[in-house]
Amino acid sequence: MKATINSSLLTKLKPDDKPYDVRDDKLTGFLVRVNISGKLLYMCEYARGKRITIGRTDVLTPTQARDRAMSILGDAAKGIDPGKKNTKIDHLTLLQFLDDHYKPWVTEHRRVGHQTLAQLKRCFGDLFGDKPLTEITPVLVDQWRTQRLKKGSKAETANRDIAILKAALSKAVLWGLLTKNPLNKLKMLKTDRSIKVRFLSTEEEKRLRDAAVLRENKVKAEREHANQWRSERGYDLFPDMKQLTFVDHMRPMILLSINTGLRRGEVFSLRWENIDLERATLTIEGADAKSGKTRHVPLNTEALHVLKIWKKQTGNVGLVFANRDGQRFDNIKKAWLGILRAAKIENFRWHDLRHHFASRLVMAGVDLNTVRELLGHTDMSMTLRYAHLAPEHKANAVEKLVNSSSFKRTTLTEKESDNP
Repeated sequence: MKATINSSLLTKLKPDDKPYDVRDDKLTGFLVRVNISGKLLYMCEYARGKRITIGRTDVLTPTQARDRAMSILGDAAKGIDPGKKNTKIDHLTLLQFLDDHYKPWVTEHRRVGHQTLAQLKRCFGDLFGDKPLTEITPVLVDQWRTQRLKKGSKAETANRDIAILKAALSKAVLWGLLTKNPLNKLKMLKTDRSIKVRFLSTEEEKRLRDAAVLRENKVKAEREHANQWRSERGYDLFPDMKQLTFVDHMRPMILLSINTGLRRGEVFSLRWENIDLERATLTIEGADAKSGKTRHVPLNTEALHVLKIWKKQTGNVGLVFANRDGQRFDNIKKAWLGILRAAKIENFRWHDLRHHFASRLVMAGVDLNTVRELLGHTDMSMTLRYAHLAPEHKANAVEKLVNSSSFKRTTLTEKESDNP
């Protein structure tokens, strides 16, 4: 079968009882292999019976794959066997790979692609940047990790950094730039998955809320003073804030996070079309979720009240929380740290509001699977970090054995236990 290999064609190709090829009618040797599983692969046939897999159709665009096929065919025409070790690929450095190959993919397919790329360069650029991919070994990465730990980095941080490097090198293998991932056998450091999470005490939460209100009152007072000054000089006045419930985004963001457990990025990306005030739910779309999966979060009375007021103040189109330019926030650190200082709260990050939400649920007796669903965790392992907060819940569970009907007549009573 021959056809022009493009995006439109790829959507129409369906698996059959056996694998089959679709050859490009513009570039001889360039083809798509349709497997029984439904997986589509770009391939290049550079000689009779000799093929090279270029990559998957969900990773490379037809144009990118065709360019690589042309390069392979060009090497074959020069007498270079593309199926054998390629000197050019052997000398491809980490930074070259990141800039020329990985960057176009990760920034297109990953929500935080630019941050991932920056993290790779920051962590590994100085030490491994000029090394060919084939020379990045488990020994070198292990030495890098040891130095990081000596400088005070946590094991969890080192594990995350190595994980993104391993993922990048896996793409190099998939794209034919490496024969195997050199870090496949490098084990992650063991960490305490049930480490104590930071959440607010009742008193701390009260101080946080009070500090947020105090900040708003201060802003209102400053606005009133500024308008008095401008009025005395005949200048146009700034909008009056005295009747506003919220002077800006900070307090509604805090209250929403406390009551929904949304991640900071999810709050930043939230749009009014994702919120149904009548049904008291909001939707986190997969594109904005860490897991990549859409989830629906119910709004309790306070969260609903906050959003209704905020909507009246700001309108009902676009981002729920937009910066002064009408764009998505990427940082609220300065205002957040100011509120924490005023509340005299230490060692508490914005992300800990999410821990606070989950912790309060568990301590109120909500089962862990429900907490998992509300947080958007893909599995229970992340949610289990909150299990230690519900000892009485576990105690009640085992007590049900004593209270079950089959044991009522034979259970040792407190009075009987006093007699030897």
